Amino acid sequence: MSTPILKAVNVTKRYGKFTAVNNITLDILPGTVHSVIGPNGAGKTTLFHTLTGTTPITEGSILVEGEEVSHLPGYKRVRKGLARSFQVTSLFPNLSVRENLRLAAQGTRPAQALNPWKRPELLRQACDIAEQLVARLNLQGVADRLSSELSHGQQRRLEVGMAMAGQPKVIFLDEPTSGMGIDDIGDMKKLIHSLRDNYTVVLIEHNMDIVMDISDSITVMQQGQILAQGKPNDIRSDERVRRAYLGSMITGGKSGKKEGEAA
Repeated sequence: MSTPILKAVNVTKRYGKFTAVNNITLDILPGTVHSVIGPNGAGKTTLFHTLTGTTPITEGSILVEGEEVSHLPGYKRVRKGLARSFQVTSLFPNLSVRENLRLAAQGTRPAQALNPWKRPELLRQACDIAEQLVARLNLQGVADRLSSELSHGQQRRLEVGMAMAGQPKVIFLDEPTSGMGIDDIGDMKKLIHSLRDNYTVVLIEHNMDIVMDISDSITVMQQGQILAQGKPNDIRSDERVRRAYLGSMITGGKSGKKEGEAA
């Protein structure tokens, strides 16, 4: 069995007397898509925040390739190989698609990116990464347009590309298909499925068609705790999951829910 690339051990996050994430243990295996699902308020986004360093944990341990990172802030976890997208698209609206990707690629070496005497080969390398991602994201036709002028689906793909530009080990995607039309959802689904060739993906998603089709493993959360974990077929047939969350949706329907959890 593969060694987990990312491991959470008894991770807990409390806000005063309220426990948003309670004693979560996860093993994320390399080269897989691991989805985290659950009803609104289950604690999925808070779990993402704790794993990526946006929010400090109250108790527990987080390891990347066996190295303890729970004490590190988010920007230092990026250097350890963690990258993420957010529910709300976060781009540089006055920069083109290429420029957004190039800047993200340069961000892997922030000190050199801001150095006026930086070596030209570093800029060429960032430009090369940007060009490769433009093609992989299928954004060639809009590569010179401002990101603010893109469709919602194109913006979401660009944001995933910016996470990829840093050449991370693990990419966290928080509801990447939120607000998309059918065609855009198909493009995003193909993109996420292809990411496992180079990265490990941790995904929050409410579209059950996507979750069941592309996930290698699924964690189901309820009230800040893990209700069930397993492969898609295991989750599909788990009676506890049916009662708590999926119901008839596990037969192939879409949830249609919108994440708005405070936890």
